[in-house]
Amino acid sequence: MNAAFYTEEHLIAYPVEYIAGIDLYNAGEFHAAHDAWEERWMGPVAADEKLFLQAMIQSAVAFHHLQIGRPGAARQMYLAAKEKFGRLGCHEFMSLDLQDYQAQLDYALSWLLSVSDPRTLEQPEIKPPVIRLRPMTITVGS
Repeated sequence: MNAAFYTEEHLIAYPVEYIAGIDLYNAGEFHAAHDAWEERWMGPVAADEKLFLQAMIQSAVAFHHLQIGRPGAARQMYLAAKEKFGRLGCHEFMSLDLQDYQAQLDYALSWLLSVSDPRTLEQPEIKPPVIRLRPMTITVGS
């Protein structure tokens, strides 16, 4: 467990695939993060979680495409992830601050949108987002 990214409460509350994907993503293992999240996504999950996981998968795949020199494919995945995050219509999901995550995503990838064909650009130094889950709030019954 990486205490900087999540807490013991998160480990109890969320599926192992979600937590594993966070660890892999933060380690720069974007394809492996995709695999972990996809394993959960393919199962019987609620529609909003499925949409969230698909957006996370697509954001990870965008960075994977950059790792293997495919900026056009990275842009497609980035735009697809942004669209799905927008459809979620919330500011936090599974303890992830979606506004913060998307701001980091935009900071890292918006250069892909600066020209009609991102293959014509030299790739800048990329700083992928760091996924840190927000503290879980405990509600006491009334």
